[in-house]
Amino acid sequence: MMTTQDIQAKEARLLELAKEKFGVRAKTLSRAMKKIGRRVPARLHRQADVLVEAQRLGGHPKLMMQVDGVAVIKAFDEIVAHLETIDVADRRKGALLNLAAALVFNLLVVVVLVILVLRWQGLV
Repeated sequence: MMTTQDIQAKEARLLELAKEKFGVRAKTLSRAMKKIGRRVPARLHRQADVLVEAQRLGGHPKLMMQVDGVAVIKAFDEIVAHLETIDVADRRKGALLNLAAALVFNLLVVVVLVILVLRWQGLV
C-alpha cells in the first residue's frame, strides 16, 4: 500500500524534472503540467492526473485505501522515463534553428517581392 509520503516524494521528483527540463516553477504537479502544456504528449497528462488524484486522496487515511498503488507507480515511471529522455540543449538548438529558418524565409520573401515590384515598375 502506498503512503502519502511516497506520493509526495514522487510528486517532488516530477516537479524537479519539470523545472530541470522545461524551466517550470510550480508548487503542484497539476500546475506544472498545465505550464508544460503541449510540449509533452497527452498520455503524460493523463498519467499525471493519476498522481494528482492519488495526492488528493492521500490526505485522508481511509480514502488512501482507494489509491491504486500499481497505477501510481506505473504513471510515475512513465512520466519520469519520458522527461529523462528530453535533451535541453537539443531543444534550445531546435528553437534557434526554427527562429533562423523563419527569419531567412521572411527575408527571402521580402527580396522576391522587392524584385517583383522593381520589375513591375520597369526598373529591372
